[in-house]
Amino acid sequence: MVSSLLALPSTFSRLNLVQKSSIFIPFTFKALSLLKFHKQPRLRPFNYPLLHFPSSLNSPEAHFSTSRRPVSSKSFDVDLVVLGIETSCDDTAAAIVRGNGEILSQVVSSQADLLARYGGVAPKMAEEAHSQVIDQVVQDALDKASLTERELSAVAVTIGPGLSLCLRVGVQKARRVAGSFNLPIISVHHMEAHALVARLIEKELQFPFLALLISGGHNLLVLAHDLGHYTQLGTTIDDAIGEAFDKTAKWLGLDMRKSGGPAVEQLAQEGDAESVRFSIPMKQHKDCNFSYAGLKTQVKLAIASRNIDAKVPLSCASSLDRSSRADIAASFQRVAVLHLEERCERAVEWALKIEPSIKHLVVSGGVASNQYVRAQLDQVVQKYSLQLVCPPPNLCTDNGVMIAWTGIENFRVGRYDPPPPANDPDDFMYDLRPRWPLGEEYAEGRSEARSLRRARVHPSLTSLVQASLQQQ
Repeated sequence: MVSSLLALPSTFSRLNLVQKSSIFIPFTFKALSLLKFHKQPRLRPFNYPLLHFPSSLNSPEAHFSTSRRPVSSKSFDVDLVVLGIETSCDDTAAAIVRGNGEILSQVVSSQADLLARYGGVAPKMAEEAHSQVIDQVVQDALDKASLTERELSAVAVTIGPGLSLCLRVGVQKARRVAGSFNLPIISVHHMEAHALVARLIEKELQFPFLALLISGGHNLLVLAHDLGHYTQLGTTIDDAIGEAFDKTAKWLGLDMRKSGGPAVEQLAQEGDAESVRFSIPMKQHKDCNFSYAGLKTQVKLAIASRNIDAKVPLSCASSLDRSSRADIAASFQRVAVLHLEERCERAVEWALKIEPSIKHLVVSGGVASNQYVRAQLDQVVQKYSLQLVCPPPNLCTDNGVMIAWTGIENFRVGRYDPPPPANDPDDFMYDLRPRWPLGEEYAEGRSEARSLRRARVHPSLTSLVQASLQQQ
């Protein structure tokens, strides 16, 4: 009876899961609790991860491991093919990745024109843009991989954090594909995906490691103990560094079509980084949290004091005006990154106390594409004999590859949902988590900032995974 209850869906016949393959399960269990578990109604993603098992629980081929390194056959890795869908903010992305890390396709539809028009992300406009292109983006990913939906093993999709209106578009598309072709669906945490994509690029990167995740909406320092197990060492109490770059670019009248970060970085190369004396945020706070709201105000005041008119494009600015803008850009970038350096140094010290075996600092997210950021943080890690790992720029910004790869990592350990219905009812409540912490706060780094308390709408990914493991 157990084997019939745990029968694999037909989709998995394509995965070549012969009994000789070792199967990784991240915890031990009792058969009785499994029977009870599978009689429960279908649950929301990640609250209680589902598992796949060998044909017999008592089979000598069954291998249940608590190791941090999953054991799987090479044929499994090659035959596992996952579609990843990402629509958490302003880029519509899809990619197809094999279990062995081979990227079969990657497609991104940018909303650069909308960013330039509105000077940032307008949620309703972004949602409409996602809706207009999502079908074509997914189809292009399939076409470039020379695959059809029937050849997929599973669909992974971002459910949070992000903008609710945008997240919904990706989740709806993922459920349509998964439901129509009887595919498992894997719910992905956007920030976990930014951290784990480094493991796709750097094969030697093993848990535990320290990660700095920096983007337009996030500043996050986390200690990655294991898949789904993170300790938050620091986060932003107001604005993220990417938001500060975007606003600085807008106020300086820069071209926003490639987002503010690259525009500021390029202009900063012409300026004197010591010319404007901005103060480093939160110098008096001996923790790993970030704040960029005050620095933004300093930049705005400096721009006003020099009578810089953002309505005049940089290309039309006088030589003196351009020089002033470049000095502000360079000075802002220097102080913004100094803030990162200070927090990272303290985070490394904390992380080494908790996990002395860490060897890597992963820096990912859109701002990690900035070469000045990489160079300065490389100097930080060298002090502690660590290695800096940064994904290539096209995998730092939001992309479908990181979602597909995170889906693969979770699929390997049995964290996925069964195929959804082919068509959801009109009143279906999608599981969207716009504010979703990745890990639990480290006691020494806990902040009483009001903004942080409001942000904890959903229990953290780590707490959900740990609770599910305890129930097995």
